[in-house]
Amino acid sequence: MPASTAGTAHSLHVDHATVDFQGLRAIEDVTLGLVSGEILGLIGPNGAGKTTLVNVLTGFQTVAKGRVMLSESSITEWPPWRRARAGLARTFQNVLLFPKLSVAENIEAGALAAGDGMQAARGRASQVLEWLGLSELSQRIADTLPFGVERRIGIARAIAARPRFLLMDEPAAGLNDAECVDLAALIRRIRSEMGCGILLIEHRMSLVFELCDRVQVLEQGKTIAIGAADSIRRDPLVRKAYLGESA
Repeated sequence: MPASTAGTAHSLHVDHATVDFQGLRAIEDVTLGLVSGEILGLIGPNGAGKTTLVNVLTGFQTVAKGRVMLSESSITEWPPWRRARAGLARTFQNVLLFPKLSVAENIEAGALAAGDGMQAARGRASQVLEWLGLSELSQRIADTLPFGVERRIGIARAIAARPRFLLMDEPAAGLNDAECVDLAALIRRIRSEMGCGILLIEHRMSLVFELCDRVQVLEQGKTIAIGAADSIRRDPLVRKAYLGESA
């Protein structure tokens, strides 16, 4: 079973972040907070700034204003590798496996990014594959995998890093209904057994409302609502901007 952070309280915050791209404001004065063991949904239309916010959290995007805090430490100036070693891991909307490496080698990469040596990374990959019930795929080359399995290996690579916080960018994209049921079960298991906080960017609203303790809604780079899933589902501004009246 992957190492757990259960029992250790951590928090991840971005405070009043503003990001500009060559004169275009991508996000403006956005604040987001996540704690250990919580699943926070981040939703909104395409182009609302969701992935940009994840890039701010993980160090791939600098801010014009604002700061990023991990527990009591400011990590605003930290590079991505240092944030990874401090416990921030992510998955990608486009899975981005190393296509010509084996499944095991892809998962080892997650452990190496978190600071493990090669021997420890190999052991970690084996442990994660066993935990996921995918050990028989360890030597399969990544670009021979079915798409749904690729998604699971992308998650496996992230949890190999023993994250305090796991940031998931549209993990259900391209999955069928049965695969989404399996994904929901896996996300619950990661939360319960690893104790990490999870930020879930997702367009499949059934998954968001099923899994998330709170939901934050972005539109045109600004937060328009944040609260419990039920209150967000009923919020008239959110329904008008994103969910529609049939949600």
